[in-house]
Amino acid sequence: MTEHNGKAVEAGQSRTPLAMMALAALGIVYGDIGTSPLYAFRHCFSEGSGIQANTANILGIVSLIFWSLILVVSVKYLSFIMRADNRGEGGIMALVALLSARTRNPRVLTVVVTIGMLGAALLYGDGTITPAISVLSAVEGLGIATPLFDPYIVPITVVVLICLFAVQRRGTASIGSAFGPVMLLWFAVLAAMGLHGIVRYPAVVEAVDPRFAASFFAANGFAGFVVLGTVFLAVTGAEALYTDMGHLGRRPIRVAWLCVALPGLVLNYFGQAAILIDEPKLGDHTFYSLAPQWALYPLVALATAATVIASQAIITGTFSLTRQAIQLGLVPRMRVVHTHGEEEGQIYIPAVNFLLMFAAIGLVLGFKSSGELSTAYGIAVSFNMVLSTVLASFVAIRWGWPPIVVAVLALVALSIDLTFFAANTLKIAEGGWYPVTVAFVLFVVMTTWRRGRLAVAEQIGTSDDSIEKAFEDAVAEGLPRVPGTAVFLGADAGGALGRWMRHAQLNRVVHEHVVFLTVRTESEPRVSTADRLTIRMFPHGAARVVVNYGYMQSPNVPVALRLCERAGLPIDVDDLVYFTGRTSVVAARDRPAMLAWRRALFAFMNRNAVRQADYFRLPADRVMELGLRVEI
Repeated sequence: MTEHNGKAVEAGQSRTPLAMMALAALGIVYGDIGTSPLYAFRHCFSEGSGIQANTANILGIVSLIFWSLILVVSVKYLSFIMRADNRGEGGIMALVALLSARTRNPRVLTVVVTIGMLGAALLYGDGTITPAISVLSAVEGLGIATPLFDPYIVPITVVVLICLFAVQRRGTASIGSAFGPVMLLWFAVLAAMGLHGIVRYPAVVEAVDPRFAASFFAANGFAGFVVLGTVFLAVTGAEALYTDMGHLGRRPIRVAWLCVALPGLVLNYFGQAAILIDEPKLGDHTFYSLAPQWALYPLVALATAATVIASQAIITGTFSLTRQAIQLGLVPRMRVVHTHGEEEGQIYIPAVNFLLMFAAIGLVLGFKSSGELSTAYGIAVSFNMVLSTVLASFVAIRWGWPPIVVAVLALVALSIDLTFFAANTLKIAEGGWYPVTVAFVLFVVMTTWRRGRLAVAEQIGTSDDSIEKAFEDAVAEGLPRVPGTAVFLGADAGGALGRWMRHAQLNRVVHEHVVFLTVRTESEPRVSTADRLTIRMFPHGAARVVVNYGYMQSPNVPVALRLCERAGLPIDVDDLVYFTGRTSVVAARDRPAMLAWRRALFAFMNRNAVRQADYFRLPADRVMELGLRVEI
């Protein structure tokens, strides 16, 4: 149970049987971490690691992986972090929205939002690497089956990625039902392969003793610390447990982990360690060496399917993250396509899909092997884990947890997170620069967009009382009234009023009924239909309407306005004229609110943002667009 304003809420309640929800969790949540055995263990002993594949080091590495899975996933995320939710929703954006709603101090609010933007930027960097390294590591199994495939591994990977991103526009509803069973088969195969390897050297199970990990550090010194950046690859999918909590609930995610995912991963890692001890010459091929020769091609096919599922989870998660960022005003409006008529979460964002595909293919062509690509993987995820721990600690304090308890838990979690992050920073020169660069660029974009929107709102901001006075002045001026209802949209009261005043000035008429409409995103993931509208009536046929949505919902203004009649505002939704517009940004003459390059970037994003009419799903034949010039 989680406390929200004194009320107990059970996250993820569902009438679906627990077993079915746990099966779905395998397909949705555990694809990334479930495919890490393809590359995580073997890259610890790559040529550049400086770690020799002797028995002591092998046992030390597998002990580190085992305890990383236990401490990071089982203890930190499943036992503690998942308790910090926003009405059942998890993820860094959920924490930002929750803390923003409860923060009155503007400086603290700025810090919280900045952390959220940085975390989101880091997740985008990770989202481009996961499909590339996962699919590439699976296809590399063909080269183990026969060297004849070596020249074709990169082209085959590119083709698989192109197909993966090409089907996104069709939605995942038709193939999503197969994700769970495929991943269940994958984890069963992982476990069977691991047992086959353990039989070769049963003493490998002694590595559950953490003293093997401690001895590894003592024997290898700085090289042992450096290899933590590769060990971390075994837990890179842990953040998905938290992000997807709202779709599945805590219990199915925990059951799927403890009963299927964790046993399969542990057995496979121990099997890889055992077979490497028994046959040290295997070196870079420990995963596929666990399988008999006849099973290599089926295993490559299954691994490719599992990595596609892992990539699919990252892609759809990035779509969801982008929609949340749009709703929270952190990035410009983009075209959001709903691929399923009944499922709100089934969305496709063409611009994001294209950028992800371009980046993933570029990474494959640039790094050419999963070993080289692993140097770019980890730094973004590890720092995002640090940010999640910090925000979750703030939430726990807000909910009344004893500060000393929060401090102890946070220190323990941060000591692990920061150690992994520090180890990953050592990979910046070799490839870690990529996610850092992506995160930096996106962070600049988000901070510029947010600052620009605030500057524009400051210039045109007004109150509902100003609407009443301006409307009465126009009526008193004697402007003729024309039949019908006009809806003027704006990001706030000032934007809607500004567009109406511009219309009245140019056309010298006032509609019989005028609605000043704003779409507002609340700090909750979802707003019920009963709370969708806030209406204030004014004299002379004017009304102020605020349409409220959660940050996990996509706005549909015509549907929302159909609720007006039961709320006391009778309007014919099929006979409305919508007035939207674009804000033209120019430099202020006296004291500019932004640096010239930031203002130019904001103006560029503002010009290329999706039109209000398209984003709010307004009927195209009933929309008129007005311009508004603002100095910032």
